[in-house]
Amino acid sequence: MQIVRTLAETRAAVRALRAEKGSIGFVPTMGALHAGHRSLVQAARARCGAVAVSIFVNPTQFGPNEDFSRYPRTFAEDCEALREEEVDLLFAPEVATMYPADAVTVVRVEGLRDRLDGASRLGHFDGVATVVANLFQIVQPDAAFFGQKDAAQVAVLRRMVRDLHLPVEMAICPTVREADGLAMSSRNRYLSPEERRQALVLWRALQVAEALVKNGEQKAERLLEAMRSVFAALPDVRVDYLAVVDADTLLPVQDVRRGALLAAAAYVGTTRLIDNLLLPPEV
Repeated sequence: MQIVRTLAETRAAVRALRAEKGSIGFVPTMGALHAGHRSLVQAARARCGAVAVSIFVNPTQFGPNEDFSRYPRTFAEDCEALREEEVDLLFAPEVATMYPADAVTVVRVEGLRDRLDGASRLGHFDGVATVVANLFQIVQPDAAFFGQKDAAQVAVLRRMVRDLHLPVEMAICPTVREADGLAMSSRNRYLSPEERRQALVLWRALQVAEALVKNGEQKAERLLEAMRSVFAALPDVRVDYLAVVDADTLLPVQDVRRGALLAAAAYVGTTRLIDNLLLPPEV
């Protein structure tokens, strides 16, 4: 695995990879890799001739009171995991490489930028869109692989790719879960044993709503009521949002006959976790 840090060596490495192996699949990450990240790498390997991964803890997507300074950084372990997955190229830039001191350009996906996570993490999706647009420009992948767990991010980035006519296929892969259903996240390592138990409330709430739909319920408000009741049993978990929305626009829907995204975000202790579940349209 070749590790590159500068723009010049990254572009040279990408040119060489494309000449040798054809298509390039790209997995952008912030490190602290887990089995969910590995599943994205494996999907890229199955679809593309070469696999590139980035590790960059992006400061512009963190708010002033969020966890940028303590976000887990496990570069040596991450490199070993990526070597095991036979990744071809790892791009690990410094902040100054991604954001020169005089940089002023920000990518804003209007409308979507302030929905779901964007409503409670102001500016978050501006940081996400800007860094991913930057990474796409540098790596120039044929396909980029993201997890469904970050459903709002997926909607924002899909719209960005469409609006800017970026020649990148967005490949969205299923959420990878622990044996008990907890969605894998780099932030799970913040949780104490008791908080880890409490964190299962997100998945339970989504499952309760899904079961109602399978039994014929279509009204979004009934599904929200059911999810709220699950959270009510754990008053120490603070709900950020519960939503039933269109998966592309992130706008609320009244019923789920045409499909919908069930989404939840909550603070377990001081750790903010997200999860979601896609409801297919009625056949």
